[in-house]
Amino acid sequence: MASKYHGPHNRTRRPISILIVIGLCCFCYLVGVWQKSGSGKGDKLALQVTAQTADCNIFPPTTLDFESHHNYVETVETSARTKRFKSCETKYTDYTPCHEQDRAMRFPRENMVYRERHCPPDDEKLRCLILAPKGYTTPFPWPKSRDYAYYANVPYKHLTVEKAVQNWVQFQGNVFKFPGGGTMFPRGADAYIDELASVIPIGSGMIRTALDTGCGVASWGAYLLKRNILAMSFAPKDNHEAQVQFALERGVPAVIGVLGSIRLPYPSRAFDMSHCSRCLIPWASNEGMYMMEVDRVLRPGGYWILSGPPLNWKTYHKVWNRTKENCRAEQKRIEEYAELLCWEKKYEKGDVAIWRKNINGKSCRRTSANTCQTKDADNVCNILTGAPIRDNAAHIKYKKMEACITPYPDVKNSDEVAGGELKKFPARLFAVPPRISNEMVPGVTVESYQEDNKLWKKHVASYKRAVSLLGTTRYHNIMDMNAGLGGFAAALDSPKLWVMNVVPTIADNTLGVVYERGLIGIYHDWCEGFSTYPRTYDLLHANRLFTLYEDKCDFEDILLEMDRVLRPEGAVILRDGVEVLNKVRKIAAGLRWETKLIDHEDGPLVAEKIFIAVKQYFVEGDEDQNTPTDE
Repeated sequence: MASKYHGPHNRTRRPISILIVIGLCCFCYLVGVWQKSGSGKGDKLALQVTAQTADCNIFPPTTLDFESHHNYVETVETSARTKRFKSCETKYTDYTPCHEQDRAMRFPRENMVYRERHCPPDDEKLRCLILAPKGYTTPFPWPKSRDYAYYANVPYKHLTVEKAVQNWVQFQGNVFKFPGGGTMFPRGADAYIDELASVIPIGSGMIRTALDTGCGVASWGAYLLKRNILAMSFAPKDNHEAQVQFALERGVPAVIGVLGSIRLPYPSRAFDMSHCSRCLIPWASNEGMYMMEVDRVLRPGGYWILSGPPLNWKTYHKVWNRTKENCRAEQKRIEEYAELLCWEKKYEKGDVAIWRKNINGKSCRRTSANTCQTKDADNVCNILTGAPIRDNAAHIKYKKMEACITPYPDVKNSDEVAGGELKKFPARLFAVPPRISNEMVPGVTVESYQEDNKLWKKHVASYKRAVSLLGTTRYHNIMDMNAGLGGFAAALDSPKLWVMNVVPTIADNTLGVVYERGLIGIYHDWCEGFSTYPRTYDLLHANRLFTLYEDKCDFEDILLEMDRVLRPEGAVILRDGVEVLNKVRKIAAGLRWETKLIDHEDGPLVAEKIFIAVKQYFVEGDEDQNTPTDE
């Protein structure tokens, strides 16, 4: 009897069954790929890059828990030998590579040149990990951090003695308390700001960005935050020990800086108001050069606030050890320069005076004014062509400040705001910036700007799924290292945080757009150290930064600088090509970072990936078993 398993009809049926099974498997596979690639979104791009990603070792998407205090993610494994970075010596705990005292003293004191940026050459760069001081604790969450900071984090008591009667900072137990006072507002920043608000429309939404020159511990900026105003505060690293470090520890935007001989690292028409509270800047010197630089970065219709010397000299000239004639002459020169700049005095009472810059140049009647000849008022540095690659000192040259007046953009009538009128904040955040509507940013149109906003809303939503506490006070001090049009900061905007938008000097110049959106930022070259102290940011973000700097400077130096400014248990989010991020991941393995490489929102076949890391908690004296030597 023939077996039923070997009959002629079964021989025909068997290959048909195999073909059906194969067909079903292929169909299921294609459906799965389609679903994982974002319900069909980005499929064309995915198909184009399949060959590029086929051999990549990518971690599967996962939800990461970035809670503080040692909740780490799975460590990245790599088959290649990794360079392990040693810990720096204890004396480098507060190292600021471009503002170190020993190097500064080699430069002239005239015009504060020695307090400007002076970065080490390549062979003198510090290539080790800067540890937190012993006892370091995660800073208080905002808004409590405005008023309190742990002594162990910034162990300097000098200002508690020197500024004791001015209510800058007090030492209580194991914490510093910041009462909100200042040299010119001993009754507190709130009362002082209320006085300014009697003249300046601080609560209207028209005032959003501010500049604080010589900020101290940045109490003015700290108390403006609750009024939805972002102040960019700066002060030099000088005998007022760690004032900018205190500001950032409090959760206030600040950088190390000075009005000296080079232009401020901000675009023209950036700030709605500028402030000097006993900042001791010689406004009447150098033919009014410092007032002219403030005028360059002050928006038409913006306000300049001066409190302190030489105002109210009739009362204080003896305290200042100055003659009446000397003080009177200084104030007169300031008044003359203000008139030359087309600033109208709106207020003077006691120690405070307020001027307002005209909205355009139509009503200006300047005589023999020295007008700046530069075609680009936003350009603060030159990139020297032909300079050796990786020799940053050779290819970046900061532009000198000049005693000249930046001309207003042209207007058609006397009621028009030069450069374009801005909407009130928060409408300003997503309105089309005048620089874009006036076609002043090459390659950026109204349509591409709006598409960029949509894209970053999608990206940030994806980040929040991976980093669950993003958008909360856990990440308050945030930096975008390659900000572009400011889309990341705009999508993330919240009273719980602020973003320092950095536009690299070698990238397209978009920082003016960032400020017109009501955000703040700075120009910077990432081949150099950033003007801040160690451990001052909770989260660092960068889009295509490493692709931008490929062959410009070593990735290792950029990552070591990121490690320096990042707080223990702070987070890093990088978005870049997979090949570049694999190089980054290899270096990051030697930095004590817990890392993950996850897929693009549109699926695993897109070549762009997202690198997420957490810096581990290490302080001076911890056992350094993971990084004993360079391998």
